Amino acid sequence: MMKITRDTKIGNIWSSEVGKSIILKHAPDIEKEPLFVIVQASTLAEYAAKKLVHPNPNDWLHNVLMELEGVELSRKWENNNAPPENYEDLSIEIGSAPFNAIDSVEKWCVFELELQGPSHGNPYIDVVLGAQFTCDEKTVNVKGFYDGDGVYRIRFMPNIEGEWVYRTNSNSRSMSGIVGGFICTSPGEGNHGPVRVADTFHFAYEDGTRYLPIGTTCYVWTHQDEKLEEQSLSTLSESAFNKMRMCVFPKSFIFNENEPLRYPFLGSVEEGWDFNRFNPEFFKHLERRVIDLGKLGIEVDLILFHPYDRWGFSTMTPSEDTLYLKYITARLSAFRNIWWSLANEHELLWDKPDEDWERFGQIVTENDPYDHLISIHNFVNVFDYSRPWISHCSLQKSETDRSAEWRKQWNKPVVIDECAYEGNISPFWGNITGEDMVRRFWEAAVRGGYAGHGETYLDPEDILWWSKGGHLRGSSPDRIKFLKEIIEQAPTGVLNPIMTEFEFIAGITDEFYLYYFSSRQPCYHDFMLKPGISYKADIIDTWNMNVETIEGTFEGTFQIKLPGRSYIAVRLTRI
Repeated sequence: MMKITRDTKIGNIWSSEVGKSIILKHAPDIEKEPLFVIVQASTLAEYAAKKLVHPNPNDWLHNVLMELEGVELSRKWENNNAPPENYEDLSIEIGSAPFNAIDSVEKWCVFELELQGPSHGNPYIDVVLGAQFTCDEKTVNVKGFYDGDGVYRIRFMPNIEGEWVYRTNSNSRSMSGIVGGFICTSPGEGNHGPVRVADTFHFAYEDGTRYLPIGTTCYVWTHQDEKLEEQSLSTLSESAFNKMRMCVFPKSFIFNENEPLRYPFLGSVEEGWDFNRFNPEFFKHLERRVIDLGKLGIEVDLILFHPYDRWGFSTMTPSEDTLYLKYITARLSAFRNIWWSLANEHELLWDKPDEDWERFGQIVTENDPYDHLISIHNFVNVFDYSRPWISHCSLQKSETDRSAEWRKQWNKPVVIDECAYEGNISPFWGNITGEDMVRRFWEAAVRGGYAGHGETYLDPEDILWWSKGGHLRGSSPDRIKFLKEIIEQAPTGVLNPIMTEFEFIAGITDEFYLYYFSSRQPCYHDFMLKPGISYKADIIDTWNMNVETIEGTFEGTFQIKLPGRSYIAVRLTRI
């Protein structure tokens, strides 16, 4: 039981009918707040101080706490019964279930074993299924999952070429002890494996090919109709974006009022949801889109929880959260283009204390045998990215020029997934110009980090790229593509900061320099480098996307004349 104090979140009090009635008595208009989700994540004291609900906030807070004194909150933890030791009668022959599998698969692709098994009770919680895969000295244990209609699946992503053998294990006798094998062949064109952290602050595919995350956000594009989803894929195919932030669950927010076509659990809006029974059609559709993005070379930064919810998916019990996380990792971790994002704006999920995120991180990493990248995204308060299970920083910050500072603080790659959105809607986060978006990308890059894109141009049908996908209308995507090409031309294929304050300079000392002048507009710049080393110089117009090579060579102290307009860069390459 939890006693209510000044530091209790409004959402926790709201979950109690008595507590809700007391809050409404003292703040009758609280539900009319334009962003009630933020109010729910606020403490009583924060709400009293910021919302000015009473001429004297301290008096208001005292009166509310007096009435709430007898109200105790409890966090519901439904301990699901442990799976039975024997799901089937002992008379059932071990390994007798019909099964089907392919006999060869590319390295880093999905091998799938499909089994026909029993389905009495609730197979989602009653059946334990897995398999052990072995190739030479390599052994990998993976979990299986129930896919409805008596079908079970075990998915595996091999990372070694050669002959693999497997043996299933289960509390369902008919599905236990099944053995088989397959050949893992060499990867095909464009298959470089999953993305890993490389050189501390950057990324590369598992085969060593450099990966520069050029990300965009379409939170709920997979919850739209077929035509719109196909349009989103077509748009992406013509862009440079190679990472997509997207949610598992549907979203309830401005410009996101439509009901999704599918729901993740069995049940209905009217009668409620059975959080212990998944809807296979929902997850089949999700993984179909994961595959579609993979064909385009796009990594899926999959957001597992978010606060913009009217269906109850953000306030499941801890045991239901655990079941969901184990299910989705069993279904999707074998896809090489998956990244895990535990949450979007984790602090706004008022029902989940800080220790939940630590527990969730452990659940996901323990049930993902392939060690996919994993992080968590903030609203205001930055998470502790030093946690060992976190692979990289996933930030919501507008000051992308602080990338070098955050690199130093966390010693991990810095991805500012949300630096605001190019668009023209009213909220401050959704109306920056294309020029400003491109500037933020460049400032992040020359300070050794990576920024993320999003677009929020008003649409009469509420189809904004940031939420539902569709068409890109902004001016920044082509310029972001140009930046990616400039970075790829660097000697190491990445940028590391040389100057972390005042000026924007990246490169390799005495070898390569990239100066970015941001919104300033100098008509010349004086360079002071080590004598005796000659460089060729290029003036880069980051907005008009052209490169002008300056005649001659340069060394020591020299001056280069510049166009005298904003968003110019100079590249110096040692001869």
